[in-house]
Amino acid sequence: MLVTLQDILALGERRNCAVAAFNVYNLETAMGVANAVKETGVPVIFQLYSRLFDKPNARYLAPGLLQIIRDLDEPAAFHLDHGSGHDQMMRALNYGATGIMIDASTLPLEENIARTRTAVELCRAVGVGVEGELGHIGSTAEAMAEYTHVEEAARYVKETGVSALAIMVGTAHGRYKQEPIIDTGRIAEIREAVQIPLVLHGGSGISDEQIIASIKAGIRKVNFATDLCYSFLDAVFEVDRKIVGIDQFMKGPVDAVMRYAIEKINTLGAAANG
Repeated sequence: MLVTLQDILALGERRNCAVAAFNVYNLETAMGVANAVKETGVPVIFQLYSRLFDKPNARYLAPGLLQIIRDLDEPAAFHLDHGSGHDQMMRALNYGATGIMIDASTLPLEENIARTRTAVELCRAVGVGVEGELGHIGSTAEAMAEYTHVEEAARYVKETGVSALAIMVGTAHGRYKQEPIIDTGRIAEIREAVQIPLVLHGGSGISDEQIIASIKAGIRKVNFATDLCYSFLDAVFEVDRKIVGIDQFMKGPVDAVMRYAIEKINTLGAAANG
């Protein structure tokens, strides 16, 4: 069942939990996540990373992904992850995305606000919510950026009209050499100031305890990409090379993604029961 970003985040708000957002890269990883939804009966967000929209990948993958989502009994959204410009955003909307992320976090605050506000205005015309980012969430290979300021977050949300806000509170993209300590106090302060769903990027490698604490502080969307890729690739390398039918070869990797997604879905839902 295809729904918008704002609608699926509203479900998380009502249930006091967070929605798992999984980056998928081909039909097999999308099928693994879809099978996890069927197994758990829990809504999720399917994300495509921005670079896929700079190549034909997203144009070819989107129709299949949309069919997978429409065949689900549970709500699911199709989201552009870390869109960096107008062209990626317009392609994503054209391909059927029901959520858009605009990442202008490396720009000065005024430019970030201006670029995000333009995206919100364009997407509002077609009923699609926008996720913005304030406080640059870089990779594990970069130096840790400054955490998102509460006062700037309040201004950013007021002046842009975003439906969700990704914040920098200690996480990063990629595999951690050592698990970071998430500033849940900062999450709670920002949540109190902005009163909209907050997003935690870099969910791969974060302990269940820290994720649950972050959700209780106000996180309503948690992104998982790196570890989903590893779950798929590790399983690929374990398949018997005597299997030459690619659909049969991919059964194990699809199941590995499903198991990973189920684990994370259950972790995010556990916050509502703690």
